[in-house]
Amino acid sequence: MKIAETIRDGDFKAEKHVPTIDAPDKIKAGEETLVKVMVGEEIKHPNTPLHHISWIQLFFKPDNGTVADVAKFCYAAHGDTMNLDTPGCILAEPASCVKIHPAKSGTLIAMSYCNLHGLWESSKRIEVE
Repeated sequence: MKIAETIRDGDFKAEKHVPTIDAPDKIKAGEETLVKVMVGEEIKHPNTPLHHISWIQLFFKPDNGTVADVAKFCYAAHGDTMNLDTPGCILAEPASCVKIHPAKSGTLIAMSYCNLHGLWESSKRIEVE
C-alpha cells in the first residue's frame, strides 16, 4: 500500500532505510498495544551527521476507513548513533515506541525519511478480535 508514488519500499532485510514495525498480529478490540518502529534492523543505517534518518511517521488505516496519523518521531544525528528529540524509547539505532488501541482491524503504515535517500515505507496488518 503506497501513500504516494515518490515513496520507496523494499525488503527490510536487504535495505537499511525501510522502517520495520514490531507489533502483534492479533489484538483484542480497544486493548492497549505497544508498537515499536525502527529502521536498519538487520543492515544498520549508518546514522552519521551527513547521512541519517530524520524522522519516522506511523499511520493506521482501518478497514474501510481513512488513514489516521498515529505518531511522528523526529531524530537528530549524533555521530554513529542517534537519540530521540521527542519522548519515547531511546535506543542506539533509530527506534520509537507508541501505544495504540484500535477498535477494528487495519494496517499500520510506517514511513521513514533519510536526509540523503528520501522516503521509505512499509506496512503491517493487525487483526482485531
